[in-house]
Amino acid sequence: MSVLTRHRIAVVGSGPAGLTFARVLHRHGHPVTVLERDPAPDARPPGGTLDLHEGLGQLALDKAGLLDRFRALARPEGQAMRILDVDGTVLRDWRPGPDERANPEIDRGQLRDLLLGPLDVRWARHVTRVEPGAGDGVRVHFADGRQETYDLVVGADGAWSRTRPALSPVTPRYTGVTLVETSLDDVDTRHPDLARLVGDGSVAVYGVNRAIVAQRGSGGHVKVYAQFRAPLDRHPEPDPDPLLTDTGTDVGPDIDTVRTALLSMFDGWAVPVLELLRHGTAFVRRPLYVLPVGHTWTHVRGVTLLGDAAHLMPPLGAGANLAMLEGAELAEALATGSGEPDDTVRAFEERMWARAARWAGITAAGLERLVSPDPAAALAVFDEVQPS
Repeated sequence: MSVLTRHRIAVVGSGPAGLTFARVLHRHGHPVTVLERDPAPDARPPGGTLDLHEGLGQLALDKAGLLDRFRALARPEGQAMRILDVDGTVLRDWRPGPDERANPEIDRGQLRDLLLGPLDVRWARHVTRVEPGAGDGVRVHFADGRQETYDLVVGADGAWSRTRPALSPVTPRYTGVTLVETSLDDVDTRHPDLARLVGDGSVAVYGVNRAIVAQRGSGGHVKVYAQFRAPLDRHPEPDPDPLLTDTGTDVGPDIDTVRTALLSMFDGWAVPVLELLRHGTAFVRRPLYVLPVGHTWTHVRGVTLLGDAAHLMPPLGAGANLAMLEGAELAEALATGSGEPDDTVRAFEERMWARAARWAGITAAGLERLVSPDPAAALAVFDEVQPS
């Protein structure tokens, strides 16, 4: 009989970390409750695409028994990467080989639906506070005034986690870099020239302290990100609303004004590159926040963190992969271990901290080079990862 048989387990958040944790436990026959503040799976846009690495995200899906289904959905061709100079000159044009599956892309919405499967997700459950040491377990407080008690609460609730304060007073800090995101739909039909510019994967253009990156998703959808260094003109309140700070804020009802301001910021760049902004249908502002590299906490019985809640880092391909692997590893260790679950959680945290610290350092340095005064530094990052 498993040590988890009589344990009540909840995970806060239905992102990649929380769902992977729940799915692996479910595979091993252990119930887990997923608490999600959104009212439904499609309550807000799922975002762009993710590249899942062989030794990280793909390994997590293997532990969940979902690797074959992932491969049927993934786009290996999405690994292609083209880098342009601001005048439109092609500097690098890397295309994956037919058997290259190191980092295939998958739409976030497709990954969410793959992981959801048969899971018990309780939608519209807005967690406001997690209280450890509450007599018979860990007490979870909800926005509607209700409370529930669990033996283990796993916080996978993102950058502005409501679980984190039970373990750590640390809050995210602004990196100095802001993204403004826009989208192109049905790009192959409506904007064939831009479809060719983006190719099967991504195109990136790096200038002085700014960049434009476009990434193809499935169904002719392209996400475009204008990136730049700027002071933060909107500070989060002491108790920020994750629906605003996690997903970004609409930069204003006057889309033409926003578009004009962005085009002015990138004035002088090649016309085809600027067309990516000119045809954007809406704009969302996303200041980039991080937690300190090497963030840890004193272990608290019955509560732990995964993913961005534990180690928020720049979005350079590592965060979701780490989050999924952490969820899978913790669930597997709990489901197959024979010792005290709290000891299992404590040992997991030690492993997670060491690995996350390494990746947080790598991504922090990467962001400094990708959006920097020297565009050649960004090109060097690409050459280190994928030599031409």
